[in-house]
Amino acid sequence: MLFFNLSAFYFFYFAAVAVYVIFMPKVLHDIGYTPSQIGVIFALAPLMRFATPFLFLKHIKLDRNIFRLALFTSIFCSIGFYFTLHNFYAFMLNNALLGVCLSLILPYIEVIALKELGKDKYGRSRLYGSIGFTVIALVLAKFLSEPQIALHYYLTVNIFIVFFSLLLLKHDVEHKDTISSKPFSVLEYWPFWLSLFFMQISFGGFYNFFTIYETEHGISLEMTSYLWSFGVICEILMFYFQAPILKNNLLNIIKFSIFLTVIRWLLLYLYPDNLYVTFFTQSIHAFSFGLYHSSVIIYLYSIYENKKLAQQFMYGVAYGLGGFIGALVAGWLYGENLFLYSSIFAAISLLFVSTLKTERKI
Repeated sequence: MLFFNLSAFYFFYFAAVAVYVIFMPKVLHDIGYTPSQIGVIFALAPLMRFATPFLFLKHIKLDRNIFRLALFTSIFCSIGFYFTLHNFYAFMLNNALLGVCLSLILPYIEVIALKELGKDKYGRSRLYGSIGFTVIALVLAKFLSEPQIALHYYLTVNIFIVFFSLLLLKHDVEHKDTISSKPFSVLEYWPFWLSLFFMQISFGGFYNFFTIYETEHGISLEMTSYLWSFGVICEILMFYFQAPILKNNLLNIIKFSIFLTVIRWLLLYLYPDNLYVTFFTQSIHAFSFGLYHSSVIIYLYSIYENKKLAQQFMYGVAYGLGGFIGALVAGWLYGENLFLYSSIFAAISLLFVSTLKTERKI
C-alpha cells in the first residue's frame, strides 16, 4: 500500500507539473499576457524554491503541521487561479504563494520515500511521475479548448496530491540533520556551481516558452504535446539504463551531456518548424536532463563531506536561482533567437565545467 500511495503521489504531482509547464504559458499567452509577463510569472516558482529553505534554517521547523498547511494552501492557490487569471499582479502573487507550497511538499515526501522504499524501489516509484507527466501532456492537448479547462485539470490533480500526501503522513518520522566536520564551501568548486547555474538558465526558454515557440512556427498544440511526451519517454529510458554509464568518469559524462544540450538548443533555433529535427532534439533530453541530473548528484556526493547540504544547494542554486533567472531572461529575449541564446548559455556552462580537471572517487 505504501508503494501504491507513493506512486500515486508522484503520478499526480508531475501531472500537475505538466499542466503548469506545458499548458499554462500557452493559456496566458492566448488571453493576452506578454512574453515578458509570462517570464516573470513562471520565474516565481524557482525563486521560491531558492528562497524558502532559508526560512527553515533557524526560526521555522518543517513538521507535520507546516506540511499540512502547505498542502491545503496549495488547494487554496489552485482555486485562486480562477479569480486571478486575468489580473497580472494578482495572478503573480497567487503563483508566488503556490511556489512556496510546492517547495515544501515534494522534498517532504521524498524523505519518506527514500527511508521507506530504499534506493531500488524508490526509483520504480518515482517512475510514475514521468508517466503522469506524459498522460496529462497527451490528454489535455486534445481538450484544451478554453483557458478554464487547464485550471480544472490543475485543481483536480492538486486535490489528489493532497489526498495521497495525507495518507503518507503516517510514515513520517523525525530526521536528524547530518553534521559535517568540514565547513561547506561553494567557493571551493565555484566553476562547477556556475556551470550548474548557467545550464539551468539555458533551460529557461524550453521550460517556459517551448510550447509557444513551436505553435508559433506552425506546429499544432497536439503535436507539441507529443514532443513533450517523447522527451519524457527518452528521459525514462535513460533513467532505466544509465547505471553502467555512471560507472565512468562523471565529469566527462557531465561535459558530454552539456555539449549535447548546446547542440540541442542550436538545432531548435535553426529548424524550429522541422518535426524530424525537433523530435531529435527532444531525444537529447535523455542526456541534457536524465543523465546530466544523475551525474551531477553523484558528483556532488563524491566531492562534498556534507552531502545533504550539497544536494540542498544544488536544488537551490541550479533549479531555484538558475531556473528563476532563466525564466526572466527567456521572457526578455523571447523571439526568433531565443534558443540561440539558450545555446550560448549552455556553452558558458560547458566552459566553466571544463576548467575542472580532476574527479574524486566515491
